[in-house]
Amino acid sequence: MNIDVIGKKDGFIIRLAKAEDAINYYEQNYCPLDKEVARLTGCKEEFSKEEVVSFFMKSLEEDGRYFFLIIAPNGEIIGESVINEIDWDLRCANFRIGLYRQTERGKGIGTWATEITRDFAFEELKLHRLELDVYSFNPRAEKVYLKAGFKREGVLRDAILDGDKYADDILMSILESEWKELKKAE
Repeated sequence: MNIDVIGKKDGFIIRLAKAEDAINYYEQNYCPLDKEVARLTGCKEEFSKEEVVSFFMKSLEEDGRYFFLIIAPNGEIIGESVINEIDWDLRCANFRIGLYRQTERGKGIGTWATEITRDFAFEELKLHRLELDVYSFNPRAEKVYLKAGFKREGVLRDAILDGDKYADDILMSILESEWKELKKAE
């Protein structure tokens, strides 16, 4: 499969990550990492350059991962959209997305990237199921996923901490048949 760019819109592109992106990925998004990104994704707030670059390079080598970068019109990396944990026998995978810049949120970029990556999962990878989880304190993301056709499957109650309060981890997925119906309706 020969892929690079999977989506273009209003000067934004979604394309596969490349080794030469590693330093820019770190410098443009982790110096420092937006505190809200850390909160909404459940990761720590500070990473060393070595940690980020090492993870980035390992991600490129994984057979069960498609690591896409979301690139702004000015060429800067503003986010990522990832299909990972691919089980080729079951034809299922996990999905995650992150927009690193507060200034880019609320413009529909996340919705567009979610839909483009979802379509890639079913059209190109021929998956049967795409799943994700989202924290209950991130209703904006849950709304994006519902709009993209994901359905709530369950809730892991009080499964995470948001500061000093417990919150739920919401499990969602979309099946191949649901995606096909969604595409017919477009």
